[in-house]
Amino acid sequence: MAEGESGSARPAAPPYEEAMEALSSLITKRSRADKSNKGDRFDLLFDYLKVLDLDQQIPQMKVIHVAGTKGKGSTCTFTESILRNCGFRTGLFTSPHLIDVRERFRLDGKDICEEKFLAYFWWCYDRLKEKASEDVPMPTYFRFLALLAFKIFAAEQVDVAILEVGLGGKFDATNVVEAPIVCGISSLGFDHMEILGNTLGEIAGEKAGIFKRGVPAFTVPQPDEAMQVLEERASQLDVNLQVAPPLDANLLKGLKLGLVGEHQFLNAGLAVVLCSTWLQRTGHQDITCLQQMSNLPEQFIKGLTSASLQGRAQIVPDRLLNSESSGELVFYLDGAHSPESMEACAKWFSLAVKEENPCHNWGNQQGGDSKSANAMIGNNYGKSSANISTQILLFNCMSVRDPKLLLPHLMNTCASYGVHFKKALFVPNISVYYKVGSHALPPSNSQVDLSWQLALQRVWENLIQEGEAKNIDVAGDEVRDDTEACIRSCENSAVFSSLPLAIKWLRDNAQQNRSVRFQVLVTGSLHLVGDVLRLVKR
Repeated sequence: MAEGESGSARPAAPPYEEAMEALSSLITKRSRADKSNKGDRFDLLFDYLKVLDLDQQIPQMKVIHVAGTKGKGSTCTFTESILRNCGFRTGLFTSPHLIDVRERFRLDGKDICEEKFLAYFWWCYDRLKEKASEDVPMPTYFRFLALLAFKIFAAEQVDVAILEVGLGGKFDATNVVEAPIVCGISSLGFDHMEILGNTLGEIAGEKAGIFKRGVPAFTVPQPDEAMQVLEERASQLDVNLQVAPPLDANLLKGLKLGLVGEHQFLNAGLAVVLCSTWLQRTGHQDITCLQQMSNLPEQFIKGLTSASLQGRAQIVPDRLLNSESSGELVFYLDGAHSPESMEACAKWFSLAVKEENPCHNWGNQQGGDSKSANAMIGNNYGKSSANISTQILLFNCMSVRDPKLLLPHLMNTCASYGVHFKKALFVPNISVYYKVGSHALPPSNSQVDLSWQLALQRVWENLIQEGEAKNIDVAGDEVRDDTEACIRSCENSAVFSSLPLAIKWLRDNAQQNRSVRFQVLVTGSLHLVGDVLRLVKR
């Protein structure tokens, strides 16, 4: 057992949980909307690098740095998969994690193993703790994770380190990299406005903070206001900023992208040019020649079509139910939490449920035809054996987000494809934001404040009453309304005091209505998506 700073042995707790407790101690309970978060003594990061002997190692790393509002995680996933399939040892740092913090650190496409994680974790934590002072305190949670990623990638001698910005860009902990090989900016939109600004221009300015003098950068087509700011910042730093076109599906030679959704062609196109530029600037021109973008190397195609990312357009059947005897319950998980990503999520979900229920009468549809649906769904869960399908929404979002923006985008986009939710369930997340690991679960007897979930329900009910979308009754058995299981039930929605209770309600309905396929869209929060995955896959 490792020694603590007093020299005494650490408590006899499971080693991994002990590390999670230490990591949780670095989470500040200060509101993320606190304006003092901005910058927050960014210079401290360079002190931490010296303490960890990383100040000489980071400049040697061949880094791809990606910021953005939407799609940066997907872009990084595609990028890692391409370069791994080109034969390089890859390191990928992303956020947030859904179930286990080790998801944030991927070596050669796999989460770092527990043994290595613990070794690197305590090496960094103990050294920082030993040197901590009033002037240089312990780093906060995300900063520590970024430092840990640098330590892991340096020690594991990766050929390429792909870094996803956590929040913003200019003051993000990943921005200690002063000479990346290439930078990318994925789609920009309105999110984290409490920190990044209230206009697209202000948000773009924060994201452009990752640009480095003379280092090439790429972005995707952006709104004019955002593009203008990106171009101005690029010009000031002598950055050659280019717009990457969406990937042409024909280049995949009949195969499908590993990540599902029309918007992923934007992210894939950005990943392709990032990889091509990285290869050229690191002396590997022999692998690729993409000047004309007329065809893709086989390694690129394999990387794009085999990429995977949990919690984004993911379909998971409930393992507890057997479709032949207990009905069908399928979860459609997407961590969308901005108006634009909510729209993309709604489009994906609508096309997925239509593809899996081809005999259903979907009524008026403004959405795409069956050919476009086939192209977007990819490897879906399969055609339904049930005669009737019912769509349920399971939703939560952080209180810094505006449900009056999110929920209308979701409801109206689904309605345009003829998809209408029979019921919307609003629940608090299981995990708490100031804990990591199994201790992130609140005690079963704890009192949960449901005022936010009740507010979400009011927004939903008002949208329906105002006619934002017409509710279409689903033929067949009615969804059972168990008022004892929920705090407040209305005709179109319910608030549950916990996620397990909502899952139980769904399972009970599926078992009692065996001719109905329950299709549950889980969205609004990556934390909620992770909580559902933890429960359903357990």
